[in-house]
Formats: sequence, C-alpha cells, structure tokens
Amino acid sequence: MKHTPFGYDIVDGMAVVNETEAEQLQTLFAGYLLGLSLKAAGAMAGIKTTHSQIKRMLQNRKYLGDEYYPQIMDAETFEAVNLERKRREKLLGRSNLPSKGISDAIVYTRFSLGDITKKYSDPYKQAEYIYSQIKEVGV
Repeated sequence: MKHTPFGYDIVDGMAVVNETEAEQLQTLFAGYLLGLSLKAAGAMAGIKTTHSQIKRMLQNRKYLGDEYYPQIMDAETFEAVNLERKRREKLLGRSNLPSKGISDAIVYTRFSLGDITKKYSDPYKQAEYIYSQIKEVGV
C-alpha cells in the first residue's frame, strides 16, 4: 500500500514531485472544473482508481505545498475545484453535513425493561422480543 500521496515520490527521505503524476493531477483538476464527474475526470487524466479516491485527491491540501511536500497545485485552482465539489454535493443531496433539526432530537438516557414472559428457541427472535420490551423512562 502506497502512503505517499499521488504525485509525489520519496527520494533520500525527501518528498519530490513525480512529474508524470503531477501532470495527471493537473489534468484531473482541470477536467473536474470543466464539468466532468470524479470518475470521468480521473479517466481523462489516466488515473485509474475509485471515485472516492479521486475525491480525496481533489481535497488533499498537500498539493498546495507545505514544509515537506513541494507545491503541485496553485491555490486558486485548488479552491475553485473544492467550491465546485461542495456545490455539486449540495445540489445532489450528498452532503455529509447533519440535516437541519437533528441536534434537536430527544435522546433518551433512562430505560426500563418490561417483564420477559416469552421464551423462543431462536436466539435472534428472543433478542428481538427482549428489545421490544424496552421502554424509555425519560431524558
């Protein structure tokens, strides 16, 4: 398993830009900004991986450069891609953000267990019955 981000190689303990992969990344970011899907932008760039891995590449801030990794992507393109990604996620209803009102949900922390009067030979059926006897007492 490769732990070094796509676009980099480690040479003598230092991260260096892999020029071939860096060009693929540039193509990936450009393709996504042109309106291609994650998978299609990856295919256009010659990057054969899952759409979730491509999404992680588009979010990887290491491409902006830091004390260890040299810069591959300019900040303007990186931010434009991530704004577009967030826009598409919201448009498609694929945001992982909690839905409005979830924080207002009642969370019961006290329970009581009714009388267990039935016995089943099937352990799953027995467990289902026992769980059905649990009643909330209060918050």
